[in-house]
Amino acid sequence: MLTHLQIWRALDALAVRHNMSPSGLAKLAGLDPTTFNKSKRGTSSGKLRWPSTESIAKVLAATGASLEDFVALVGESGSARRIRMVPLMGMAQAGAAGYFDDAGFPAGSGWEEIAFPGLADEHCYALEITGDSMLPVYRDGDRIIVAPSSDNLRRGDRVVVKTHAGEVMAKLLGRMTAQRIELKSFNPQFEDRSFALNEVAFVHRIIWASQ
Repeated sequence: MLTHLQIWRALDALAVRHNMSPSGLAKLAGLDPTTFNKSKRGTSSGKLRWPSTESIAKVLAATGASLEDFVALVGESGSARRIRMVPLMGMAQAGAAGYFDDAGFPAGSGWEEIAFPGLADEHCYALEITGDSMLPVYRDGDRIIVAPSSDNLRRGDRVVVKTHAGEVMAKLLGRMTAQRIELKSFNPQFEDRSFALNEVAFVHRIIWASQ
């Protein structure tokens, strides 16, 4: 028997396949962007809401997926259980105050959400790249998944760094000592950066990118 959770997780998994959020998938299908939001999956009284067959048909047509593809996603119970909603924000917006707590974890209500499978770190978040400063590694519109709880950062790791001044950047980790951190730019047209550690709010490892 199909369950409410299986159907919604299959839609989330289909969104992940196409590097979209549930709202992006709804827009692609010509539906209201909020159609697949978490808030639409149940009522305040606890009654379950199911996606309509019409909305599923529109999603399949828009993505080119077959009914068999969707049924396969419904049946992938193991991977479906690993699908999780991850906070998403634009790179520039993330520099503003109020979006990270003192520990460097996502906070506040200004985040969107995307579905993503297989994440062990419950504090993972996603950033959308803007501009060309990170070419050729990351392009405008790419999304990166970042793990705040990753330990043992090493030279050469791709990282997101936020300074106490509110600047957020994706760089290659060069050298990090007890006093300073050196960062290498992906794009040779942009200068490398160096900061005293007391100027840095956090350094988080990039674990995935939608390239």
